[in-house]
Amino acid sequence: METLQPDDPRELGSYRLLRRLGVGGMGRVYLARSPGGRTVAVKVVRPELAADADFRRRFQHEVEIARAVSGRYTAPVVDAAPDASLPWLATSYVLGPDLTDVVEAHGALPEHTVRALGAGLAAALQEIHAAGLIHRDLKPSNVLLAADGPRVIDFGIARAVDGNRMTQTGVVVGSPGYMPPEQALGQDVGTAGDVFSLGAVLAFAATGRNVFGEGAASHAAMLYQIVHGEPDLTGVPQSLTGLFRACLMKDPGQRPAPAEIVRALAPQGVDGLFRDWLPSAVASTIATHAAGILDLETPSDGVAPVAAAPAASAAGAYGYPSTPGAYPSTPGTGMPVGAPATHFTAPPSFGPPPTVLNGGTPPSAPMPPEPAPQSRRRFIGLAAGGGVAGVAAAGAATAWLLNRDDDAATGASTANGRGGATETPAENFTTPPAGTAPQALWHESVAEDSISTTKPLLTPKGLLLISGDPLIAYDVKTGKARWTRKDVLPFGAPLLLADGRLFMADTDTSGVLKALDVTTGKEAWRSRLGKDLKVEKTIAVDAKNVYVTVTDFSDSRSATDYRTGVAAISHSTGRQTWLQKRDWGTDDYDVEGTADGKYLVYADSNYNLTVRDTATGTQLWTKKIGDDWSWTPTIAPGAGLVLLPGDNLKAVDVETGRTRWTLPPNGRGGFDNPTVIDGVLYAGDHDGGVWAVNVKTGKKIWLSEDPGADSAPTRFLRAGEALYGASDADDGGIFAMNARTGKTRWVYNDNKSPGEPWQLAIAGNRLLVTHGYEIYALPAV
Repeated sequence: METLQPDDPRELGSYRLLRRLGVGGMGRVYLARSPGGRTVAVKVVRPELAADADFRRRFQHEVEIARAVSGRYTAPVVDAAPDASLPWLATSYVLGPDLTDVVEAHGALPEHTVRALGAGLAAALQEIHAAGLIHRDLKPSNVLLAADGPRVIDFGIARAVDGNRMTQTGVVVGSPGYMPPEQALGQDVGTAGDVFSLGAVLAFAATGRNVFGEGAASHAAMLYQIVHGEPDLTGVPQSLTGLFRACLMKDPGQRPAPAEIVRALAPQGVDGLFRDWLPSAVASTIATHAAGILDLETPSDGVAPVAAAPAASAAGAYGYPSTPGAYPSTPGTGMPVGAPATHFTAPPSFGPPPTVLNGGTPPSAPMPPEPAPQSRRRFIGLAAGGGVAGVAAAGAATAWLLNRDDDAATGASTANGRGGATETPAENFTTPPAGTAPQALWHESVAEDSISTTKPLLTPKGLLLISGDPLIAYDVKTGKARWTRKDVLPFGAPLLLADGRLFMADTDTSGVLKALDVTTGKEAWRSRLGKDLKVEKTIAVDAKNVYVTVTDFSDSRSATDYRTGVAAISHSTGRQTWLQKRDWGTDDYDVEGTADGKYLVYADSNYNLTVRDTATGTQLWTKKIGDDWSWTPTIAPGAGLVLLPGDNLKAVDVETGRTRWTLPPNGRGGFDNPTVIDGVLYAGDHDGGVWAVNVKTGKKIWLSEDPGADSAPTRFLRAGEALYGASDADDGGIFAMNARTGKTRWVYNDNKSPGEPWQLAIAGNRLLVTHGYEIYALPAV
């Protein structure tokens, strides 16, 4: 920014000029102020260009485009005189640097800033497209970061959606690295082209680099990558990767619309999104510059005093070049001072010779028009309010919710597990764009060591139950605690439910079995098997009985001389149905089991697999299962099979223990514990893939070698055509896949690293998720 020179005008229209902002091939740009105190940027055409009728026509075109686009996220035109002897255009002064300079000075932006940026830019594209225009040159240098949100500038090669452009054989107009493939090929470009550019811009903001390559030997090399290669999204937060990939699809028809992107990134709307949205260093620079701008005075002779100049940041005045004739946008104006979009010849290998796509601006004399009018508060009002606006992160995952009546809330729990999470009514969910994960409807953070992170979740009667102490029943819609019970469930104990009752062993006192009413948390009954029998652990439940391990002291001759057994207890009466002693060598206390129909199947930490008859407790067989027992046995309902993971996936006959089929991994790592749903077995493998297998024949139905995260899901639920999975590792997450094809729709990850597995349950249209000591409710879409 420079003081006015003797040859500079002192007034244009009703505006008093304060400073020079820049000089370019088209003319000069000035900082000016209206009689009412509004600060504006005024672009003034050079006299020799003003005498050119062709140039005047293009300038008129710029003014028309700028006035056509009216919205919060473009720099609004406040006045213009295209027919004056020296034509000029005044836009509201946008106080903020461009995205290129911010990333160069501060590096990649944090996730919450990228989310807010994406929502604002997508909203800007809505405004632009609603005016019947396509921007066609969205890139980081055409994005200004203001305190109250981003602004899209420079409509130099914008054109109407219905065409009406000038062409020149063999020339493409745009910016390498950010133009869509169809534009690079010289084909027609629609509104989806701007979405591709948006995806590239957001990926640049999240990674600090062009995801189609940097330092390319030529523009052609970068264009080749755009047309034929894939973006390198390394470093993009996992919760945003799917959305960015969707924006960067080669096929324009597969890209999401701007409205869909807004809903994905800001499900509660963009109002209030930009409170504290910028990194503090950037916000501080803007605030400092704002104070200087507001202090500028214009003396009677029209020359601003040097002492009133605003302070520059460590990166210069916002990191913008101020050298006369520099090409980047003049700081804060949204006005390129003579910078054309790049013109280059497309390589022959791309296909037919492309045409010029420049909205009627011939390459020989590009004339970038400015953004359009909009309604928004002036920055002078913002500064007077004493704050720099910004955004708080809306959540760890990309959101996709429609028809919401209230704002979603993210609640933080107190140390005892009670939380402040509140419900957002969001019952009408819609399918998001490919790759877009949902955002949590509510979120709870509970005290460490208050829940067992390795046990499955239960969702009875609209409640979410998680093994732990205290035992808390969360409302699945709101996340609020409906009831809490302390000292009722041993830490790490499984939760078993039947007939509206929860069953748990009370090992800290008398070794009895207790039943709690699931709706109230109150004790329904307790069962003592006898003075010499102590209930140790619940292992399974079915329609009639709860199955437990017990210690039998009746024949003991010392404190360490005793037998262990398995008992069935009626869950309607609390009375013992049967009691059987366990074989020597299989009587380890650590047991994981399941019951289905007439079979109780359990594994122990002595590496034995045992099957009993549920009616009598008679042992059908027991056998060694290798050197890894840390899994709950899987019974295939109706198939008479027990399924064993390992280097191969194996199915054994539940009555005899004989192998019925074996499935090798075909060169991939071994199998995790499988899940059987409606006759289909789903299992993750150790190389990060997911298998679907016909459980009766052992034949592969499909294999998803890369479901979208480093760690594959190991536990599965199915709802209609949707298959949901949860992985054991932090870098996995919650997966939504097509159950028929194995194609991944989205992966949800909260980008936290507690070193604990993900757990998943489903209740109606909600997915209930835990990751370590974080609890989430997601829309099941």
